[in-house]
Amino acid sequence: MEMQEIEISISEEGKVELHVKGVRGPSCEDLTRDLEEALGDVEERTHTGEYYEKSSIEQNSGIQQKQGL
Repeated sequence: MEMQEIEISISEEGKVELHVKGVRGPSCEDLTRDLEEALGDVEERTHTGEYYEKSSIEQNSGIQQKQGL
């Protein structure tokens, strides 16, 4: 399993940015949900290429369906 990481950057003006690494698919938003709620309104969300990749769970599910399991 790939290491999951959340990088938090705070600018001098107080702007907070969260960067998620090592998470495929939309589950990255699950990891940051509590932080986002604690910090306030989300002004912008930008998805990386990892967001559009299938998670290992989704990939395994597809393999099982093809095998008739």
